[in-house]
Amino acid sequence: MSVQFSVSQQHYLFGVQTFAHTVLALGGDDYSYALRDRTTEGVLDDVAAGLSELGVIVQTSETADTLNEAIAERGLAFVELAQSAPQVALPASHPLSDAASLTLEELSDWPYVKFAQEPDAPAAFAEEALASVPRAKVIACTDRASLSELIAALNGYTVTSGILVGIADGSNLTCVPLVTDVVLHLGYVAKAGAELSPAAERFVAGLRKALDRYKVQP
Repeated sequence: MSVQFSVSQQHYLFGVQTFAHTVLALGGDDYSYALRDRTTEGVLDDVAAGLSELGVIVQTSETADTLNEAIAERGLAFVELAQSAPQVALPASHPLSDAASLTLEELSDWPYVKFAQEPDAPAAFAEEALASVPRAKVIACTDRASLSELIAALNGYTVTSGILVGIADGSNLTCVPLVTDVVLHLGYVAKAGAELSPAAERFVAGLRKALDRYKVQP
């Protein structure tokens, strides 16, 4: 029997490896899979429309209320799999890369690179924790590999989960703890009350295992 399974996700890296492991585990000679990198709004809309069964997203302790309202309006529900602490991702050669921790004030002279969202998206839809804090130097892009390259080329930084495991386009970056009380809530959205397919259940189990292994304790 043909296996069909689709996931939409924000631009975080941890979902990619889990998706690959799901495909390898299910195997078979007849299947159709899709992994879609989207803006936050795109992830929610994909799942609401049935284009993807699951949507992998990150909420923060500052954005959860607004995001959960938008999720509920689309007939979806958020399932938290792990909590983690925000990290600063910057080049290994960056002058601040050896710091024990960093504040946003210490980073103020360096370019801040983030993922662009829809023009009318609420501030809470940002993929980065503390994205609403004003910065003098801001660069927005839409592609994960481009973000990594820009950070490396410009000696910039972004704020991330710090989970950069097993993926080539995160290999030139290192992570330093960010001094903040903000907590990341990592998980997925699905249609409220819907029963997950066997493929989705396997993916969720793998994602939970990966996050438990690599998360940074708040």
